[in-house]
Amino acid sequence: MSSSRIFVLKSSDGETFVVDEAVALKSQLIKHMIEDNCADNVIPLPNVTSKILSKVIEYCKKHVETTTSSSSSSSSKASDDKSNINWHADFVKVDQTILFDLILAANYLNIRSLLDLTCQAVADMIKGKTPEKIRKTFNIKNDFTPAEEDEVRRENQWAFE
Repeated sequence: MSSSRIFVLKSSDGETFVVDEAVALKSQLIKHMIEDNCADNVIPLPNVTSKILSKVIEYCKKHVETTTSSSSSSSSKASDDKSNINWHADFVKVDQTILFDLILAANYLNIRSLLDLTCQAVADMIKGKTPEKIRKTFNIKNDFTPAEEDEVRRENQWAFE
């Protein structure tokens, strides 16, 4: 079942995406634009590329489908929950650049659940790793001198135990 209204989202690189109102309203930014009558036929999203916007729309569509299907039937709730967990895990299995761009887009578009999901994926990448492994994972240059690093380790010894 689709919404009565259709919106066109325009990415920073000029590509347009036609979406149902329910999908568009997953973004608080777009929702407020619509409520404040700031949304014309085309809603420009200058901070989001087409590659990332298509992923964001995929996420929003999935959440609209999940919301409508869960309200219509509750018989297979456990299998639906497992399916959603697997879908979310697969959704964030992307390279770091795309993941970080999804975080920026989720923040800009104010889609809290997407922001939480993508930030959790980054947190999971960090979890249990030493500072050296984290630097390697995210290509972070160590700008501490050995003396400064020793001092930080002494001051925060509890964090390295």
